[in-house]
Amino acid sequence: MRIALTHNLRLTDSEDEAEFDTAATIDALAGHLERLGHRVERLEVSGPASRTVARLEAWSPDLVFNTAAGRRGRFREAFYPALFEELGMPYTGSDAYALAVTLDKQLSKMIVAQHGIATPAWQFVERLEDLELRRFRFPVIVKPNFEGSSKGITQESVVEEAALLPVRVAEMLSRWPAGVLVEEFVAGRDITVPYLEAFADAPSQGVLAPAEYLFDPAVMAGRRHAIYDYELKTSLEDAVAVRAPAQIGRETEAVLRLTARRVFGLLGCKDLGRIDFRITPEGAVYFLEVNALPSLQPGSSIYASAKLQGLDEKGVVEAVVRNAVKRYAIKDSGRSKARPRKSGPLKVGFTYNVKRVTPTIDGAQDAEAEYDSPKTLQAIRDAIASWGHEVIDLEATSELPSLLSSTSVDVVFNIAEGFKGRNRESQIPALLELLDIPYTGSDPSALGIALDKGLAKRMVRTHGILTPQYFLMHTGKEKLPKDLRWPLMVKPVAEGSSKGVISKSVCENEQELREVAREMALKYRQPALVEEYISGREFTVGLLGERRPRVLPPMEIVFVDQTMKNPIYSFEMKQDWDNRIRYDAPAQIDEKTRRRLEDAARSAFTALGCRDVARIDFRMDEQGRIYFIECNPLPGLTPGWSDLVLISQSAGMDYRTLIGEILSGAIRRYTQRERERRAQENARPNAALVQVAEAGKRAG
Repeated sequence: MRIALTHNLRLTDSEDEAEFDTAATIDALAGHLERLGHRVERLEVSGPASRTVARLEAWSPDLVFNTAAGRRGRFREAFYPALFEELGMPYTGSDAYALAVTLDKQLSKMIVAQHGIATPAWQFVERLEDLELRRFRFPVIVKPNFEGSSKGITQESVVEEAALLPVRVAEMLSRWPAGVLVEEFVAGRDITVPYLEAFADAPSQGVLAPAEYLFDPAVMAGRRHAIYDYELKTSLEDAVAVRAPAQIGRETEAVLRLTARRVFGLLGCKDLGRIDFRITPEGAVYFLEVNALPSLQPGSSIYASAKLQGLDEKGVVEAVVRNAVKRYAIKDSGRSKARPRKSGPLKVGFTYNVKRVTPTIDGAQDAEAEYDSPKTLQAIRDAIASWGHEVIDLEATSELPSLLSSTSVDVVFNIAEGFKGRNRESQIPALLELLDIPYTGSDPSALGIALDKGLAKRMVRTHGILTPQYFLMHTGKEKLPKDLRWPLMVKPVAEGSSKGVISKSVCENEQELREVAREMALKYRQPALVEEYISGREFTVGLLGERRPRVLPPMEIVFVDQTMKNPIYSFEMKQDWDNRIRYDAPAQIDEKTRRRLEDAARSAFTALGCRDVARIDFRMDEQGRIYFIECNPLPGLTPGWSDLVLISQSAGMDYRTLIGEILSGAIRRYTQRERERRAQENARPNAALVQVAEAGKRAG
């Protein structure tokens, strides 16, 4: 089968990403699925839903193997299953309702308590003034109500005195304003009970052997409470071991299994799950919470318990897939009743300009600097073909119009720079629009605006985005504005790939400025853009998607050559960068700066009307002000070298996936066009029936 492995990839150690899967976990899951004979596509779903939909529709899987926890909100786990259902795509795991209920700790406790299942007394608190101290027996534990993976749980979460509880609750609400759960703390042992619905017909009814967490005594010696807190789940994970079966005695195990069976049924869990219990020294069993989207990290409790039934990790994955296939009645042919697949690959035209003359390092010969080398072109061809499509070369020469009219293609992957002039990047997209052929990337309007740096600056400025003061010089003899702040940066107004950005582009005085501007206008036959030089750090941000793009982690261009007075990311540096600059991907910046850069990039992307892909450059001055420099909606795609490729790698995205991301937007538009065409054809009256009706009228 074709299986889409949807997930959130953990890129940092921040608590925000604690529920995400590591690259090692995704590699393991993909490996298991492939060894089971399936064709697997890894889909990282962080970012706008439109991007996820486009990729899913482009891949058209028979089944979605879902581990995505979502990034924010009380219904984040439920969002993806709801999306899959709307798209008519079968998926593994519980539905949106079950995931919404189980993520809400107090709601799941309320449901199980109503059915007589013991759970510690609790209160859900959204406002501090609602806290009822008298209802608890101390100690109590305070934790976020809508979080998993022990997020927010520390040794301080256990509060032993009533007077300290309001302080702790206030601290938690400041971090998790959606609400916290205050629960009587049960001294005892943490026991977890996994579930595999594929074995529902077995005597165990799918409930696996209880497992327990064993903590390193040396680590626990300095801790007041034996709780599986966030530190133990992350930085001290080596101090935790999983033992299955748990050493709890037959009677207690029987109670646990029976209780777990009831809870899984009450909450509607499908395919897999896990319930956490506390067992007191006297053997009393208390339900704590249920996880309908349990971790499948190698070594997790579900694997430890399944091993007792003769299943290795691959066997667990197979059981999950098998149960989903049974539930959706997916045929062995690989086609789902819910969503038949399109047959055959798409014909993908590939428009490009090939670089036949290698630029010199000093930029003296840079006429073909924006074109792509044969090696880069082949890498893109291979990546497109790896998605099952047929690639048809369409070199962007003067023969392209006649070639397109005689060549049948479904969509076009466009990286062509065009022929000449300030609208050259718009030429191929305009031609494709004339022929009604969907293509990747921005439309002619956005490409034309972005290439004209002065026009792009004017556009983003109207949207409240900061950009350096600038003006144009056509000859180098123009009168200079009175409010100039030196030094000034000079570059061609409508070139890319840092063409014309050389060491002498930063001018300290009027004589230098006029000389450089005159040379630039003569060489490139276009005005020179003159802007205030922003001293500070340089960043570039990649974006993928359409109206609500996914913003990739910012990358910083770090100037390591301290002898440069006013460093710039020049043409020379791009050709020979090893000892002069360093690429920090992702950039080493605080969370606030990262968000400001991402917000600025998203705003500029939208203001300029970009689509599918773009890379936007910024400078940040010593006061922390972020300045838009320029936007490249047709960024380089050279493997292991181009900025966007390095950025995507830092986001856990390999080259093939990056090309697939860009292509998915065009495929979505192609699918929409075909759907609209079919609708128009179906709405059109049958010609034969019309003739019969007209003949009847005449006869009457």
